[in-house]
Amino acid sequence: MASPNGGDDFESSLLSFEKLDRASPDLWPEQLPGVAEFAASCKNPITNSPPKWMAELESEDIEMLKELGSLTTANLMEKVKGLQNLAYQLGLEECEYMNNTNYTKYTTDCICKG
Repeated sequence: MASPNGGDDFESSLLSFEKLDRASPDLWPEQLPGVAEFAASCKNPITNSPPKWMAELESEDIEMLKELGSLTTANLMEKVKGLQNLAYQLGLEECEYMNNTNYTKYTTDCICKG
C-alpha cells in the first residue's frame, strides 16, 4: 500500500504511454460479418427511410414493441411467465384433443398421457 506522501508516485507508475496502431491486423482483427453495416447505420441515425428490420413490421407489431419497451423488468418477466403458462395450457389442450380423437402418432409424447 502506498504511503500518503508517495500517492502521486504510485499513481504515475500505473500510467502506460503505449500507443496502439489500428493498422496491425494481429491487434485488430477483421470485424464480424454485418458489424460494419450496423456501425455505419448508427453513425447517421437521422434518415428518411426506416431501417430494414422495421420495413416488414405492421402497426400492431410496432405498438407491441412500444408496449413491451415501456414495461419494467418485473412487469416484463410477468408477461413472459404469462406467455409460458399460455403455451403450456395450449399444449395440454392439444394433447387432450389428440387423446380424444384416437390420434396415436404423438400421444406417446404428450404431457397429459391418459
